[in-house]
Amino acid sequence: MNTYRKYRLYITILPLILILSLIPWGTGEGRSLPATAKVTTSAASVPVKPINPSASKEASALLSYLSDLSGKGMISGQHDYLESPDEFNNKLKNTSGQYAVLHGYELGAIGNQSKETIARQRQAVVNSAIRWHENGGIVAMTFHQNLPGTSPIWTNVHMQLSQDKFNAYVTPGTAQYKALVAELDEVAKYLGELRDAGVPVLWRPYHEMNGGWFWWGQKDNFVKLWDLVYDRMVNTHKLNNLLWVWNPNAPNKSSQPYADYYPGAAKVDILAADIYDNDFKQSYYDSLLKLADGKPIGIGESGELPDPVIMAQQQSKWVYTMTWGKMLVENNPPLKIQSFMNHKYTVSREDYKLAMGPRLPAFAAGSRKGLRGQYFGNMDLSGSPLLTRNDSRIQFNWHGNSPATGIAKDSFSVRWTGTLKPLYSEKYTFTASSDDGVRVWIGGKLIIDSWKNQSSASREGSITLSANTPYSIKVEYYENRGDASVSLMWRSPSQKQMIVPQSALTLP
Repeated sequence: MNTYRKYRLYITILPLILILSLIPWGTGEGRSLPATAKVTTSAASVPVKPINPSASKEASALLSYLSDLSGKGMISGQHDYLESPDEFNNKLKNTSGQYAVLHGYELGAIGNQSKETIARQRQAVVNSAIRWHENGGIVAMTFHQNLPGTSPIWTNVHMQLSQDKFNAYVTPGTAQYKALVAELDEVAKYLGELRDAGVPVLWRPYHEMNGGWFWWGQKDNFVKLWDLVYDRMVNTHKLNNLLWVWNPNAPNKSSQPYADYYPGAAKVDILAADIYDNDFKQSYYDSLLKLADGKPIGIGESGELPDPVIMAQQQSKWVYTMTWGKMLVENNPPLKIQSFMNHKYTVSREDYKLAMGPRLPAFAAGSRKGLRGQYFGNMDLSGSPLLTRNDSRIQFNWHGNSPATGIAKDSFSVRWTGTLKPLYSEKYTFTASSDDGVRVWIGGKLIIDSWKNQSSASREGSITLSANTPYSIKVEYYENRGDASVSLMWRSPSQKQMIVPQSALTLP
């Protein structure tokens, strides 16, 4: 039984809870919601809406959930690195038996990798994030950006930059400004894949700006940088899946007060603070809560897991916490990890899935998105299909196996139908990769025709499409024998090559 889901029960047994809350949380005995944890209900709360008026349904639902959770429980979170996007999240699960809800990812490169390696690593991050969302988790993205125009190494992220030199990066028309925008545009392509897959993202750009260790830190016109990235991501790239997390460091001896760098309530969805060295001072919480003025707040990074009993008693408005990478195992012994993840105040991924179930928008439920797939027991699509089902996208690698029960592993065929809606008015190039034959029609036009035995071949076809206009789509595929695979990708001048996503497809 998790606290945030059953808080009404605790209200009725308040005296007993007060006694039990005095038991140390590390023992694992008698753990209950401390009586001083304030409980609120959504009916008594003012609805929190995303700052982006065009925010996706998924993003709006997530923000609503976080807002309602305030005072009732705290989401567990774990960050992973660009080079290994699932490593420590899996270690958390293996240690505690529970997955965190919030999976933090990295899009910045700091190892002097080649452009090709960075692209491959970022794609692995996106693929993991889509899987995480589909399995019922929340995605956060961090971007440790090197100073634009320099090599992708840590010293070019973790550096001081004078105010005068910084000004050039936020002044339109300068070479520095153009370099900054070019890097933002590259990252936007990967965030766009998440948008197209229906994944809402806690996007925390240029965090710890009140400290002086990053090139964007402690600048008196930081808000210009914030406004620039918002305009580029939302107005240029239409990334309506982002929730904007303003994330300073805790104001300690090396960091200045929060308010000095706050862009304002109209420009921020969530406020978070990074807290290290087990320094969870009440003042950090109180000052951020006051600044938030009703918006959700979280612990954006920490090295040590917070004490959930103290959080519930004294800092109950934190809605999430995220442990930073390898610090999970370096700074927290296994028993502490187990105790935190299994505490009744901590929200696990399973808890989150149960709570969000009835709130999920129609897209997340998959009611009309995707393609209708008809599977035939022969190679020429003849007769009645043995199986008809809805497929979210065309991305299958069955190897030498059957695509479904009742269908042979060889000598079968599939026809997918539905409608396709592009985001941009421009020429799109479709790529069909298959083993064996494949044909693709868009808007009734045959653009790929490779109906023959072939091993892992790719064929392209192009067509000009209009934004937000539905086009019929039909894809036919057959498997002869041996390995079986088929995928359909698309690209355009404004969109990197990617699998045609579920969000762009509608059932017939």
